[in-house]
Amino acid sequence: MPEVVTLGETLAVLVATSPGPLRYSTHFELRTGGAESTFAVGIVRLGHSAGWISRLGDDEFGKLILAMMRGEGVDVSQVKLDSEAPTGVFFKERREAGESRNYYYRQNSAASKMKPEDIDPQYICSAKYLHLTGITPALSPSCLATVERAMDIAKECGVLISFDPNLRLKLWKKERAIPVLLNLIRKADILFPGIEEAQILLGENEPEKIVERFLELGPSIVALKLGSKGALVANAHQEVYVPAFSVERIVDPFGAGDAFAAGLITGLLEGLSLEEAGRIANAMGALALGVTGNIEALPYRDELIAFMSGNPTIISR
Repeated sequence: MPEVVTLGETLAVLVATSPGPLRYSTHFELRTGGAESTFAVGIVRLGHSAGWISRLGDDEFGKLILAMMRGEGVDVSQVKLDSEAPTGVFFKERREAGESRNYYYRQNSAASKMKPEDIDPQYICSAKYLHLTGITPALSPSCLATVERAMDIAKECGVLISFDPNLRLKLWKKERAIPVLLNLIRKADILFPGIEEAQILLGENEPEKIVERFLELGPSIVALKLGSKGALVANAHQEVYVPAFSVERIVDPFGAGDAFAAGLITGLLEGLSLEEAGRIANAMGALALGVTGNIEALPYRDELIAFMSGNPTIISR
């Protein structure tokens, strides 16, 4: 059974091949995109096992995503194909200098119809970590109930919960999102907030104060992502600033936060210190910035080691 289990929606992504407003785009590349499945692939590429729980439409996009995740080595035994709802889709509009705009078509998608009954408790109980994001509960009331059920199962079984708030104001209003996300954060053991969403959730600006407030809510580890400044990783006994790796050019930020989370959880799986796990997380995030796509950008273990080789060595094969 997988060491790490995650749950969430993956969509078909149609990326414009030339920059400019989407209305003028006539050619697209077909890719996939999903925070949780990207995280799962990141875990697998670093040498650990991961499983993904979801729903996909019983359509060509759904079959593509299922085959791709299976081919990446992610366990997809808990993914259901829905003949009555489609796989979600989004279009990516390319702009110059690596910028992009996303247009989502995911309302009433198969994944938005996930429900607590879709979860096999034993599947979660067999894992060491359950990873969730704040995207899934924003999709529908049944998705929120599914996330809450998954967390309750993990708590009952002693499985550690990692949670990325991933605040997406395109999916729900801030007034609704903040109390829901704070409630889910209280149930998490490891938290991955970004500095901007942390400011929205807590009304705080100082990294140290943000971390302190989040730790008071319940998580035992907080890894605050600070962009080009790296990350502040802390528990009740230690706070450490982990500097970022330099990136010559940002090609595509899509999936960098999920890569970061995969790196940190990998470090924790291997018993590394907060600083060492944070350095792996930062390296994963930096590498994800240099390639277009999400799972396409995730490094394998040897690539990660090579990237970090100019710095103090903290991981080995």
